[in-house]
Amino acid sequence: MIKQLLPRTLFGRSLLIIVTPLIVLQLVSAYVFYESHWDTVSWRMARDLAGDMGVIVDSFRDLPEPAQQQWLLRQARQRMGIDVSLAEHAILTRQGPSVGRGVEQTLANALREHIDRPFRVDIRQIPSHVVVDVQMPEGVVTMVVSSKRLFSSTTYVFVLWMLGTSMILLGVASIFMRNQVRPVLRLARAAEAFGKGRDMPRFKPQGAAEVRQAAAAFIAMRQRILRQIQQRTALLSGVSHDLRTPLTRMKLQLEMMPADDGIEALKGDLTEMERMLDAYLAFARGEGSERPVPADIGGILGDVVEKARRNGASIALEAPSGLEATVRPLAFRRAVTNLVENATRYARHVSVLAERRRDVVEVLVDDDGPGIAEAEREEVFRPFYRIEGSRNPLTGGVGLGLTIARDVIRGHGGDVTLSDSPLGGLRARLWLPL
Repeated sequence: MIKQLLPRTLFGRSLLIIVTPLIVLQLVSAYVFYESHWDTVSWRMARDLAGDMGVIVDSFRDLPEPAQQQWLLRQARQRMGIDVSLAEHAILTRQGPSVGRGVEQTLANALREHIDRPFRVDIRQIPSHVVVDVQMPEGVVTMVVSSKRLFSSTTYVFVLWMLGTSMILLGVASIFMRNQVRPVLRLARAAEAFGKGRDMPRFKPQGAAEVRQAAAAFIAMRQRILRQIQQRTALLSGVSHDLRTPLTRMKLQLEMMPADDGIEALKGDLTEMERMLDAYLAFARGEGSERPVPADIGGILGDVVEKARRNGASIALEAPSGLEATVRPLAFRRAVTNLVENATRYARHVSVLAERRRDVVEVLVDDDGPGIAEAEREEVFRPFYRIEGSRNPLTGGVGLGLTIARDVIRGHGGDVTLSDSPLGGLRARLWLPL
């Protein structure tokens, strides 16, 4: 469950590493602030206000004359910020804080230390003001003071400071981490493009030292692989020329010899040797130096199917127009041809369907042949593997058709798989990323 809740990207996990300690630090700071500073400051401010109100109540008792009481009211308003009024002959019906918690309770506790008469505290009667009623012999003395005398501005400053610094740190961390993650994403895109046979000539090492080291290693690896492919292609071209030359001389020599059964058998052997040589070289050559280009998948499939129909195969094709993908056209045509020829060799009816599914192009080749046992569907992709164990060319190919098809498609970043077909035979599923 924890893994499912964690971010999946490097950027998200890096931010989580930075933000989590920041949040914990802010929570601890807030707890310490409210548990110590807030209670201490609130209690001191409540005691100061309660002391002023206690002086006013005591002064009413010591200054009984009306003129003296009026002077007291003016002094309280001007010097203490407390509006005082006397309701003569009034009786206080309710005592203590009106709610009995929070600021009211704190102020009530402080008033008990300075006033020994019945009182009532109310912070809701007048907005933004605190009202304290005290029962006196003459009546009820009402003292109204701004609630600012019970609240410290440091609370708001502390909250704003926490939120402000947190947002600034989060913004700086996001920018920094995004700049650090961008070279990693660029390296991933370059590796993916190379795996699909595409090139990124402008790719160069960027970012932190470790990322630069990984990018430099990738570039060196790519150059080694390309150099090996070029060397293999050049070697095979030479081998192909060297092998075809004596075969051509042998064919010419056989053509000049008198015809008999032995000569015809040798001609058939030479033809079969050429066919096997072509298959071996096609497998070893791979995709060669052909460059990926945007191609019409439907057009390529149409050409392959039309060629198979001219050879007598019964094939149905369904491919939408405008279906394009970046492929090596000749290599892709060879892969599809191998799948179609494999189906037509063992089946009477073949169906080819091409469609786009989200971000991939899918090609399905279905047949009504005998199919392949599920246990052997991966084995048939091995080079030179044949379900029929002999090497008789009359009972099948040389065992490279499916191998070449999968090798080509995987070189494009896709894959070829086998499964049961709705027609009763075998289904070959080919997919390519867009």
